[in-house]
Amino acid sequence: MNYKHFIFLFSILILNSCKKQDVYLNKIEGQQINISDSLEIDQSIEDFIKPYREHVNSNLDSVLAYAVETYSKSDGDYNTAIGNMMADAVYEESNPVFNSRTGEDIDFVLLNHGGIRSIISKGDVTTRTAYEVMPFDNSIVVVKLKGAQVRELLDYLSKAKRAHPISKKLNIVLDVDGNFKSATLNSKPLDFSKTYNVATNDYLYNGGDRMDFFKTNDSLYVLDYKVRNVLIDYFTKIDTLNPVIDNRFIQLKK
Repeated sequence: MNYKHFIFLFSILILNSCKKQDVYLNKIEGQQINISDSLEIDQSIEDFIKPYREHVNSNLDSVLAYAVETYSKSDGDYNTAIGNMMADAVYEESNPVFNSRTGEDIDFVLLNHGGIRSIISKGDVTTRTAYEVMPFDNSIVVVKLKGAQVRELLDYLSKAKRAHPISKKLNIVLDVDGNFKSATLNSKPLDFSKTYNVATNDYLYNGGDRMDFFKTNDSLYVLDYKVRNVLIDYFTKIDTLNPVIDNRFIQLKK
């Protein structure tokens, strides 16, 4: 074999060896690893984490207020004590922020029943309580809704027949058959030719729980104020938590 033939054959071998090989997945295996108290603790990791865990728990367990009863979102048909408290807290804590930026006031608040993620137990109310009730990072926004969209909002609540929290300035009445009968704001009938400032959370504003009426609005104000922080600020200001079921959203009886 001459030198040129050798170089040619060597080059072919190199090219073939560099050719990409197809790889196929033939088998998948899994193994269940039980996590329990029997697992050994890595003491170095535990020593590193311990001061941080103690600091976080100390903050979370700091007492902010006292609840005279246990409150659950299943306590009422159209409004609940815990839902009323949350909607009123959002109004009381968010309205000063909104007013300072716009010179206007929030007209009413609408939240969602499913957004209440825990009961509030009788006894000490702590920062941890706020995290349990609202574990998500939902924030408060204020939307300018025209009268037509407010009417859609009322129709939605009438058909949903759930205790979606609304603030105490708004009163909704259904007739004995469960149909919308009337709605007042500050004891005056809603004027559907006006525009109203409605506070809600960003989840609902983006169409959560099919509240599509928020999509058509004149303006949006983002307060950069988490619902959870609203609760913490509200609990800090009060001494005793004692919300009640009232007549802000009711159905007339036969």
